Amino acid sequence: MTADLARELSAKHETDGVLEVVDVEGPEAEVAIWNPDGSRAELSGNGTRIAARWLADRTGANDVRIRVGERVTKARIAGELVEQQLGTVEVGAAERLEGVEFVPVSVGNPHAVVEGDPAEIERIGPLLETQPRFPDRTNVQVGRVDGARHITARIWERGVGETSSSGTSAVAVAAALRGEGETQVSFPGGTLRVRIENGQAYLTGPAERLE
Repeated sequence: MTADLARELSAKHETDGVLEVVDVEGPEAEVAIWNPDGSRAELSGNGTRIAARWLADRTGANDVRIRVGERVTKARIAGELVEQQLGTVEVGAAERLEGVEFVPVSVGNPHAVVEGDPAEIERIGPLLETQPRFPDRTNVQVGRVDGARHITARIWERGVGETSSSGTSAVAVAAALRGEGETQVSFPGGTLRVRIENGQAYLTGPAERLE
């Protein structure tokens, strides 16, 4: 895989990126994640969930592991749903840039979570993505808390622009706006279930093969 090929494949298939399977050993696979602009991502919750489904179908195993760089996600397959243990989520203190208050969150990749009207993502996303505060750029989410355990949000993904769904974004939003416990996060592309336990993130969502 190359940056040019990642751009070409993303455009041809109208995807949010490309998963490159680097190595497979039994129920564990190493993958590289490419953004549509040809850059590499440190982690993708949706991407690793898709890779987990692919590996489970290939091996027949219900419990698999997906490695991206040094980070390993554990996944359990239950019907069409995949539950992943994504690892540690780190939530920082609130900051303000360009008049926008946000909470920095790390899920193995950087996020800036803003509480507000999700429609504001078109303004806030590109405003925060390229701030010098984030030398490698950042993913941006604007979320509205709709209940004790439900959030509606939209996403501005670095290297992509607005995207309909993101697993690590769901974790970042839940961790920043709700904290420990279980939260449903609804994006334009669907709803994901996030559980935070002692700073560890668990993500559950579907992964379906497209014919």
